[in-house]
Amino acid sequence: MSVCFVLQVRVKPGQEDTFLQRYDALRERVAAGLEGHLVHQLCQGIDEPDLWMILSEWDTLEASQEWERSQEHRDLTLPLRECWAEARRTSYEVRLETKHPQRAAEAASSG
Repeated sequence: MSVCFVLQVRVKPGQEDTFLQRYDALRERVAAGLEGHLVHQLCQGIDEPDLWMILSEWDTLEASQEWERSQEHRDLTLPLRECWAEARRTSYEVRLETKHPQRAAEAASSG
């Protein structure tokens, strides 16, 4: 099964625009494709708008670790860290996945 990582960050007051601009560089790189990468999401807290979550899902732990150890990853994430008041990272192994049948069929037909 795949692995996913959840990074919860609290953005410093007045830093949201800077955070989003800096995140865009990471988003563009991820969108260009990374070996073993499946999904990347940026979510903003509904009840706490300064709380953000970055979710990243990978085929394997090894693929994710290779990316995280890369200089490119460090170069893209260091500017983001300057916007954070606090951060917490949690790793998970995906044990079960349930997909909506229609969406699964759409994904299979577009793949």
